[in-house]
Amino acid sequence: MADQPVANAGAKPADAKARPQAAAVIRRMAVTQEDARERLLKRQLPAWVISGAFHLVFMVLFVVFFSGETAAPVEANDNLVETVVEDKAEEPEQDLTNPDMGFESDLAAATEADREEPENVEAPVVPEEAIGSPSETSEAPTQTLAPPGANEVMPNAGTAVGPEGTVKAGDGGAGGSFATPGMRGRSGATKDALLKSGGGNQLSEAAVARGLEWLARQQKPDGRWVYDGSSAGDTVAATGMALLPFLAAGQTHKSGAAKSGKNYSKKIALGLEYLKSRQQPSGDFTGASSMYSTAIAAVALCEAYGMTKDPSLKRHAQSVLNFIMKGQGNNGSWGYRAGSTGDTSIVGWQIQALKSGKIADLTVSDEIMKRANSFLDTVSTESGARYGYTSRGGTPSLTAVGLLCRQYSANWGPNNPALAAGVDFLVKGSAPQKGRFDMYVYYYATQVVHFYGGAKWSKDWNPKMRDMLIDMQVKLAGPDQGSWAADTGSIGSHCGRLGTTCLALLTLEVYYRHLPLYKRDAGGLKDLD
Repeated sequence: MADQPVANAGAKPADAKARPQAAAVIRRMAVTQEDARERLLKRQLPAWVISGAFHLVFMVLFVVFFSGETAAPVEANDNLVETVVEDKAEEPEQDLTNPDMGFESDLAAATEADREEPENVEAPVVPEEAIGSPSETSEAPTQTLAPPGANEVMPNAGTAVGPEGTVKAGDGGAGGSFATPGMRGRSGATKDALLKSGGGNQLSEAAVARGLEWLARQQKPDGRWVYDGSSAGDTVAATGMALLPFLAAGQTHKSGAAKSGKNYSKKIALGLEYLKSRQQPSGDFTGASSMYSTAIAAVALCEAYGMTKDPSLKRHAQSVLNFIMKGQGNNGSWGYRAGSTGDTSIVGWQIQALKSGKIADLTVSDEIMKRANSFLDTVSTESGARYGYTSRGGTPSLTAVGLLCRQYSANWGPNNPALAAGVDFLVKGSAPQKGRFDMYVYYYATQVVHFYGGAKWSKDWNPKMRDMLIDMQVKLAGPDQGSWAADTGSIGSHCGRLGTTCLALLTLEVYYRHLPLYKRDAGGLKDLD
């Protein structure tokens, strides 16, 4: 170190005394041989040499003494630096290797959710997003859920078509990379980024984990799920709806061994096999009570296929999509039976099914989507901001359905004035509150406001919706732990605790279930990597 030579600088040179002794030895010469000049040089010069040497040694000692005093601060500074480094090294290293969201109720989220704020940061409106208009039509289908309808049997319609696909190595595993780019948000780093930016947190993910555990316990040995409401006989709709939260969480029937938490691949496989076993050559399902049920099962099949590209699913998924497209009514809507006309609520489920098929790279007709938008024009207010049942109106539930259909099928974005007005209507009139627990409204409206983004989502909707669902979930040990009690609306009446829990879970998974529309459709996936 720099202070080592300083510490020895004060020592006298080993020959310090020898030098003056050597100077004292003067060669004698006879007096008779010396003149005055020689005596001056030879007798007085040694004295000058001795005096000069003495002063030189004194000056060296003086410099060494005082330079040694200034060395102390250097040593102190070095010690200070060493101390800081040691303290830094003693900090516990953060564990950033936590695998993708598991499904243990006490498992922390893959993001550092404990460092996140209760409210997410406001996401600005994307100015470059395409501006839509109320009369604009598009070419895309949809994905989501709704209440079962009347117990009416549908005639056969549609045929099974579509070539077989191939399975991409490594696809289908929880935490892996899914075959369809539009579903990448359900796993890995993209899921982590979407959860954080969208406003999810550790508590919301823990609620999802508990809910999936409860759902898994409700499955029957043959793979079906059963509603505990008035639609108990509609096992096709119940099974399709119950599969969706598992798929949204990033698990499939091909998921490998989970690195942490629970693996539900066997449960998912059993549920999918049940749906396949109930499907008719027409594409519809035996026991499906209405087009509601058909669409819900279609969403599950399309998502499972899109995430894995499993060829054994492709024929079933395409077949039910064909049935839905062929069953559209002459005014662009769908009724309880294939080929009949219907209402906004049924249309919502068909659009969601078609959209999930489009995301999964299955064949969907653009013309079908345009006709559906024509029907929506007939049930919306002149501005296109609010929607009714079969005529112009403006109820919160149907407005939420109508706006989601517009986002999926007509590419309405934040710059669309009708969408902006509709979102404002939903936020002001239907903001989440425990005294008004209607999961049908919340499920649709949450998706609409989430895709809209901005302060309406980050401040006005998401914190209230997220925290209300977390608080209302049953957390005490028992048969209902992880579920939500049947809501006071149509879902609770028809689908009971099972249906309410499914929609509550999908609402808490909204952050990563679907990539933001502008990122998915505008090729902005790399922005999330």
